[in-house]
Amino acid sequence: MIAKRIKQLKSQFNNFGIDGYVVPKNDEFFSEYAAKDRLKIISNFTGSAGFAIILKKKNYLFVDGRYTLQAEIESGKQFKITKYENIINCKLFKKLTLGIDPQLFTSFQLNSYFKKYNNIKEIESNLIDRIYNKYSFQSKPFYSLHKNITGENHFAKINKISSFLKKNKKNFLFVSAPENAAWLLNMRGYDNPNSPIPNCRILISDKKKIFLISELIKFKELIKEKKIKEN
Repeated sequence: MIAKRIKQLKSQFNNFGIDGYVVPKNDEFFSEYAAKDRLKIISNFTGSAGFAIILKKKNYLFVDGRYTLQAEIESGKQFKITKYENIINCKLFKKLTLGIDPQLFTSFQLNSYFKKYNNIKEIESNLIDRIYNKYSFQSKPFYSLHKNITGENHFAKINKISSFLKKNKKNFLFVSAPENAAWLLNMRGYDNPNSPIPNCRILISDKKKIFLISELIKFKELIKEKKIKEN
């Protein structure tokens, strides 16, 4: 099954003008355990950290010391298991063009891991999703936690951020980490298999306006709760 998926992935390389493709463990929200575990799909590796780099003739799986034996057992037949730290400015595949999904990497990762010796090509359509899209995942609405549980209501937290923005003469704060969004609005969700962290982002203004960025279906219960409180 893994060999077939790797073959299907490589069959796309010429269409996109790349020599290889990089598959990280994280999703676009940089969750350690994500509902879309693309690294497991392409390598069978189930650890919490790692990168797969699939080239036309070789496949590398970078993992840290915790997972060396596990990676050999799960993925050793198809991948060369390599120490995680060796990916930094890696010389194993110099002067190649590597495809990436730009949503899954930080600029620091790209600069540290690949850009010194390789060309990076951003591909908006994730190539793993093009060959496999059977994720057992359904979007469910976010839900709120009561002040008795959180110890502080979200209005108080918003007031603090608004005061901080005004003090520093800033108009907006962009909250990109889902765990920080969960703290700010005292909300939880069903987006991760091992935690109730809600996958979303928030833009908050110095005037206390909140822009919640996620799928619309996930807002339904929060909107209902707000209406009930206002009535």
